[in-house]
Amino acid sequence: MSRPLRAILVSVMLAALHAGVAFAQDRHAVIVFGASGGEKYAADHERWEASLTSALQERFAFSPGRIAVLSPHAPPDRRSTRENIARVLAETAVRAAAEDLVVVLLIGHGTVDAAAAKFNLPGPDLDESAWAALVRPIKARLLFINTAAGSFPFLQRLSGPNRIVISATDSPAQRFYTVFPEHLVAALSDAAADRDKNGRLSVWELFTAVSAAVRDHYERRGQLPTERPLLDDDGDGRGSEAEVTGPDGVLARTTYVAPNPVVAEPDSVLGELLERQRRLEREAEEWKLRKDSMPLQEWEAGFERIMIELARVSRAIRTRS
Repeated sequence: MSRPLRAILVSVMLAALHAGVAFAQDRHAVIVFGASGGEKYAADHERWEASLTSALQERFAFSPGRIAVLSPHAPPDRRSTRENIARVLAETAVRAAAEDLVVVLLIGHGTVDAAAAKFNLPGPDLDESAWAALVRPIKARLLFINTAAGSFPFLQRLSGPNRIVISATDSPAQRFYTVFPEHLVAALSDAAADRDKNGRLSVWELFTAVSAAVRDHYERRGQLPTERPLLDDDGDGRGSEAEVTGPDGVLARTTYVAPNPVVAEPDSVLGELLERQRRLEREAEEWKLRKDSMPLQEWEAGFERIMIELARVSRAIRTRS
């Protein structure tokens, strides 16, 4: 990489660290604990629920009223039955605006047969088609994470525009209980997951941290991994592993678990600048994927153009904020 381009990249990174501006945006979380299947799993779920709600509220500034937790042993209106799940997701779809982020997280056991993949609930289960129908009315950006065994068909079925779908497995054949949820909960409380140290945890950074922890889990035990997490955010329903360069990651790298602290109205000058910044950030991520498919000089010229414009917009944002 040329020296001028490297200098531009440094300038853009410094600008991004100090921009600190965002549209009015709400975060919503629907966390569903399925049938525990035993005392040990039930104890794990109880511990993870406390850790998740604490991290979402204290670290990522989720409003307590925007976090819905459904579990087998909760009061009747918060029990993780398919009726309550349908009701809570319908309420979330009405409440969440198009610019919001909705996180749907499934923790528990999954099963797969010739007909469908299911997330096990206390009572009748919901398969991937039913989940797809339940989240269809959500207009906001959707982050759907199924941490259970047999979750790969969920990624295939729920993939779509403006969606980030994560599965704990990359094949319907992977049906063993997963370690993914334990490491997901840990990563949400671990500052080290913020790999670029910009003070904000992106969905891609979260996925990368959890994937590395899952891989290390099996390597330390000298075992072949029975789960390989995948992320899909380009809508093709295939998914990519964290350590493999692929078409996914553009949306996940520019979607953050916590909002920026300063708010700009979308129809203001500052709001227009921020929208321009978001488009350029996404264009930069898309451009990175082209590096191996075009002449280096052509790629650097295009990337430099994006970075110069991004630096200009970031400076204008800092001036107005």
